[in-house]
Amino acid sequence: MEIKAVRPERLYLKVAEQLSEHIDNGDIAVGARLPSERDLAERFAVSRPTIREAMIALELAGRVEIRSGSGVYVSSGEPKDLTNIDDDAPGPLELLEARYFFESDAAALAAERATKRDIKAIEKALQAIKSENRKDEQHEKADERFHLLIAKASGNSAIHAAIRHIWELRRTSTLSVFFHEQLRKQGVKPIIRDHQEILDAIRDSDADGARQAMQRHLQRVIDDIVNEDDAAA
Repeated sequence: MEIKAVRPERLYLKVAEQLSEHIDNGDIAVGARLPSERDLAERFAVSRPTIREAMIALELAGRVEIRSGSGVYVSSGEPKDLTNIDDDAPGPLELLEARYFFESDAAALAAERATKRDIKAIEKALQAIKSENRKDEQHEKADERFHLLIAKASGNSAIHAAIRHIWELRRTSTLSVFFHEQLRKQGVKPIIRDHQEILDAIRDSDADGARQAMQRHLQRVIDDIVNEDDAAA
């Protein structure tokens, strides 16, 4: 008896596969502009982040070209098999959503528990972010360090481990690596003001303020990514 491994469902890949089939069948012509992400979300009855992740998967597979401020167009290039990019990792916006919940509470705990040494390390990481932002080539190592130091300062090793794992997926999964490379090419960089507000609240031992500052920061990132399509709709 042959047993096939059970793979977890990735909703964005299901959407990408359906759109890919429509392209193959000629329902969507080469060079044609796809409907807006808002429209596609309604048609597929899924969230807009799921549609955005599907678009990223299709772009990575060479099926579409995403033109900032214009829309998503069917590519004439040789496509790749979508299954080749399925590394069983959550999509980049799923990871951002997870960070929103985990890191906001981690920041609140850090505001209550951070030592002077913790705060000094977070301050140093923020300075490193500023330094990285002045360079053309972006690795976001300082940004990752900033957030992981806050997770560590929460004093909860389970929370720290969970957040560290999310960042590891962000750094290593096929779709997330491609997605963040595209953002860097567009000049998207960590927002210093947001990080400063998070640090200030932790330094002031303001748990609610730290939680809200982290939530504002990550929600801004999510909104900027998801709402980019509106201008071209």
